[in-house]
Amino acid sequence: MTVFANDGRHRVAVLVRDGLLPIEVGIVHRLFGQARAGGDPLYEVLTCTLHPGVVRTDADFTVNVEHGLDALAEADTVIVSSSDEDYGPQPGGPLQGPLADAFAAIEPGTRIASICSGAFVLAAAGLLDGRPATTHWQSADDLRTLYPRVQVDPNVLYTESGNVLTSAGVASGIDLCLHMIRRDHGAAVANEVARGTIVAPHREGGQAQYIPRPVPQPTVSSTGAARAWALENLRRPLTLRQLAARESMSVRTFTRRFREEVGLSPGQWLTQQRVERARQLLEETDLPIDRVAEDAGFGSAGSLRQHLQAALGVSPSGYRYTFRGSRAEDQDHSSAAGSGRPR
Repeated sequence: MTVFANDGRHRVAVLVRDGLLPIEVGIVHRLFGQARAGGDPLYEVLTCTLHPGVVRTDADFTVNVEHGLDALAEADTVIVSSSDEDYGPQPGGPLQGPLADAFAAIEPGTRIASICSGAFVLAAAGLLDGRPATTHWQSADDLRTLYPRVQVDPNVLYTESGNVLTSAGVASGIDLCLHMIRRDHGAAVANEVARGTIVAPHREGGQAQYIPRPVPQPTVSSTGAARAWALENLRRPLTLRQLAARESMSVRTFTRRFREEVGLSPGQWLTQQRVERARQLLEETDLPIDRVAEDAGFGSAGSLRQHLQAALGVSPSGYRYTFRGSRAEDQDHSSAAGSGRPR
């Protein structure tokens, strides 16, 4: 029988099936396993399957999975990885047999996520009805056809709707795991995990999962220097013309090249970076909200609130309360009153 440690750690169960992709299981264990506070692990991760024992992978080896469906009943988060069997014709319709039993074992309110084609399992369980969801862009049409009640978006890295999350291909599973860690414990912990595993600390879920020309040709200039300069000068008003000038390009050429390389417009990318900077300051400092807004480049507390609400659905003081345990409402009120800026 599966037993999670009774030590307060968040319990993550990874549900694998025959034909599993080992890299996806490794991603979950590595990223959640790296998350720590004061040296103490914040998560416990167990891999489980429908019938414990040897499970086939899509490679030339098998894995021995000891845990069964009882791990799902005890989990705080369940992550469904993909299987190579998902890439063939799918039956559609509701879950049947052991998979239906697996989802029946999950407690209501448990956070449930999928990586890549694991979204087909969530859809069959009825968890994606009426919700936005994604999967690998090559499988998106099949998901939409088989489950027309799902709001399939093939153009994003991951989606979040309440306690149900989906991600696109393998690499976006990294983004999804870091997103969940960030939601649970803040940007500082997630960034440390990213640093330890040498991956990008944050890509917004709405970023394109497929960019037709992701790597610029060797003879073509990149926009990397402009992005690096922008990150060092986020608190300043930055114009598209200034960014283009850093690369000696016309605005039109720079905008096209930027989107080709990043998958976002320069304006979208700048807003994303400023939100991340504001989150870091709210989590790690006691700066007044006005000062956070200024240092992140939003200019005013009102602008910061608007962008943070749009990105995260929470106010700056509410976000700070989540990760620092003190609402700092006095700072928020006094700084807004003192500056004449709107709340």
